[in-house]
Amino acid sequence: MHVLVAFASKHGSTREVAEAIARELRDLRHDVDCESAASVGTLDGYDGVVLGGAIYFGRWHKDAVHFCTRHRSALATRPWSVFGMGPQTLEQQAVASSRAELDAAIAKVPGAVPDLVAIFGGVVDPARLRFPFSHMPACDARDWDAIRAWAAETSALFEQHSQSDERVLAAPLARDA
Repeated sequence: MHVLVAFASKHGSTREVAEAIARELRDLRHDVDCESAASVGTLDGYDGVVLGGAIYFGRWHKDAVHFCTRHRSALATRPWSVFGMGPQTLEQQAVASSRAELDAAIAKVPGAVPDLVAIFGGVVDPARLRFPFSHMPACDARDWDAIRAWAAETSALFEQHSQSDERVLAAPLARDA
């Protein structure tokens, strides 16, 4: 399958996760392109899509939202999965809060219903932030094993969808008697 992994990232950590997902999908024998969400012009030629975006202060990255809006009809015709990056810890309450924020952002785009959704921990690098955020404590809450496992789950989704498409195409046509 030809898969697009698109990402919306402000400081680069979401891009790094997207690249890790793309590597995992390639290892699972998919043909993968990894691009910024803002640069994607069309989904023609892609059999599946992964979209990731950072969650900042309760909002999903605007490029991820615009991607969903711009490609809404194309996303409805293929399997797709979404991940959000945000919580500074992987505590249940922090992950649930980020998941609610991501779900709310996706719900604002009519017809945008991804097949899989995940929340991954975020990164705070004070050296890359402006005041007053530059005084936040540094953290990296990304769980690389969970990210790879989710990529494998996404691969299985894409393969399942591909196999069901093949069964439909291989089914004999009903003939009028």
